Amino acid sequence: MHMAQTNRRTSRRSIYLKLRQMVLTLELPPGAALSENELAASLGVSRTPVRESLILLAQDGLVQIFPKIGSFVSRVDPAQVADAQFLREAVELASLDALPSDPDHSVITELRDNLARQQRPGLGLEEFFELDEAFHQGLMRLSGHGNVWTTVAAAKGHLDRARRLGLHENVSPAVFADQHREIFDAVVGGDLASARTAMRTHLRAVFSDIERIRAHSPELFATGSSSVPVRRNVVVWE
Repeated sequence: MHMAQTNRRTSRRSIYLKLRQMVLTLELPPGAALSENELAASLGVSRTPVRESLILLAQDGLVQIFPKIGSFVSRVDPAQVADAQFLREAVELASLDALPSDPDHSVITELRDNLARQQRPGLGLEEFFELDEAFHQGLMRLSGHGNVWTTVAAAKGHLDRARRLGLHENVSPAVFADQHREIFDAVVGGDLASARTAMRTHLRAVFSDIERIRAHSPELFATGSSSVPVRRNVVVWE
């Protein structure tokens, strides 16, 4: 019985993580109607772990469940984006203040390699996103507070979706790679004031992305906590 319970929890956790990733990567886009039957069939599981996972995602604010109507991927909430951005900026700027005078050279080497990979021609958006995450986590490791990244990452579901929407809007992620290079060069050059300014500008770029995207695709964004989604066909991001 104990083994069965453990397997059930493991199954629910794996399905939850899979569905969460599908939401964050926009494979399940904002406003999409969610069918427990279809999700269970596509994932090769029963409806029970899917239903339990959707409840967990609702607790994360990434899914909305309306009795007698259905379950939907939450639209991107600009207020939650702002909250996550506030947390992230506070933590990342504080980490720059905590950089040691003699930083870990192995982490510096990893960051240089990361920056080089960001510049590869034909880099996919998800590949760039992963490198982006690793770069920022690397800077926090440089400050000795790399473990804090887990807390930051858990809080930024709406922010990550807004960032991905921004990447889709831009012709190339090169502008963000250049900003990363500017931050890195300031850090290794010991110019922490410039590093802070560049980091703040870089992190706040998501707000202008949101306004630009909302102008032509308002249906992707929440307009109020009481708004009920409508079942409809939605664009699936390629």
